[in-house]
Amino acid sequence: MYEHKYHNEDISKYSFLITGGAGFIGSNLVEYLLKHGAGKVRVLDNLSTGYYSNLERFATNPAFEFVEGDIRNLADCQNAVKGMDFVSHQAALGSVPRSINDPITTNEVNISGFLNMLVAARDENVRQFIYAASSSTYGDHPGLPKVEDKIGNPLSPYAVTKYVNELYAAVFSKTYGFHTIGLRYFNVFGPYQNLHGPYAAVIPLFIEAALKGEAPSINGDGETSRDFTFVDNAVQANVKALLNSNIDQHEVINIAVGQRTTLNQLWQMLCELSGNSIEAIHNPERRGDVRHSLADVSKAETFIQYKPQYSIKEGLGMTYKWYQNEVYSKL
Repeated sequence: MYEHKYHNEDISKYSFLITGGAGFIGSNLVEYLLKHGAGKVRVLDNLSTGYYSNLERFATNPAFEFVEGDIRNLADCQNAVKGMDFVSHQAALGSVPRSINDPITTNEVNISGFLNMLVAARDENVRQFIYAASSSTYGDHPGLPKVEDKIGNPLSPYAVTKYVNELYAAVFSKTYGFHTIGLRYFNVFGPYQNLHGPYAAVIPLFIEAALKGEAPSINGDGETSRDFTFVDNAVQANVKALLNSNIDQHEVINIAVGQRTTLNQLWQMLCELSGNSIEAIHNPERRGDVRHSLADVSKAETFIQYKPQYSIKEGLGMTYKWYQNEVYSKL
């Protein structure tokens, strides 16, 4: 993966910190940076939802360093940013249901941890700080497609935390002149996304069902739609945002494909990939979920020259093959 190169600069002279780098998006970003010759890539992760197995393939690379630590601990954040040129802050507790079941821990990680990282990066005077924002910030705003400056009320504790991140980042820009970029991800999926646990995302759960020849569970009637975004697109956005030198204020940017897919359509695509024709099981709607989501990505195209490389169908095919070859062939 990552044959596409999303930068022109020589990154061999730069050091990058990826918080949450043992997780899904973080480990993909680590792979890209090391594959394309980054001088140093340091990962900070407490391995609560990430897995060191996602990073084992980099262990012998002299440019790679793993630091086990927690963003809720300011000292861990300060130690991790020492000597770093760039920070991509991916560490967070995701999942709307998790935040509904345990809002306190979600708040501690996503807000207190985020603030610790902002302070540590500001004090270290890093060249650029990029953070994972979320499309959940759009909340109950009914407009489609979603445009960065038009948001509604949050629908879950998780959405509250991601919105507060944006508020803090904006205040740090105005108060301290520490300018950052938030990437509002829209339902990112791809290799190394966790298949297991109570808060697994819909695509790996659907892929597992397809590979096992079982019926997946769909919340509601299946007409809920999302702008599913292959992880390579999110990696591209991080790289281009990290190396962007034109930022003079806080910015928030949608990162998606600009295509809407329903859960029913998603399952049909996987049935075609797997050769199954199994009907899904429909359960009640889930609390805190947004009904429809679709991004306007024109700001990303203009501001960081982002151009999604993979559609939902292309990304789904690559992801299905990865799980088939890397997970189920080894069971």
